[in-house]
Amino acid sequence: MEQTDIFRLIHTVELFTNEVIIQWMNSFEHNIGISPVIVLSELKHKGPQKQTMLAKKLGYTPGAMTHISNRLIRLGFAERQYNTDDRRNVLLAITDKGLEVLKEAQQKGQELRVRLFQTLTEEEVHQYLKIHEKLLANINDRNE
Repeated sequence: MEQTDIFRLIHTVELFTNEVIIQWMNSFEHNIGISPVIVLSELKHKGPQKQTMLAKKLGYTPGAMTHISNRLIRLGFAERQYNTDDRRNVLLAITDKGLEVLKEAQQKGQELRVRLFQTLTEEEVHQYLKIHEKLLANINDRNE
């Protein structure tokens, strides 16, 4: 790949990602971004978890995870659960309100997906995701 191609590639991906985020924020009535929705989804599917484990699993820094957790708690979408035997063992859990918001987010996300990716086949969307996951895994492997 020529040197100018890498910058064009990075720039195009960045523009697309920024546009997706803007469209998401404009379409979803709750003032939360994509990262908090991903955390809510993880909590729904895997149950209450330690913030450190969530951060590692989802690829967030501990500081970012603390920020996301505090925001979800402040909005009533998640809560901290304390172990009565060891109060240092704190888990983050989704609330009923969080489940409702997640359901709304998934519906809006599906609408956004249809709108953004309508020019691609289902196979192309799958390939797009797999390519990005493969590239990200390669970057993460090199950073370890």
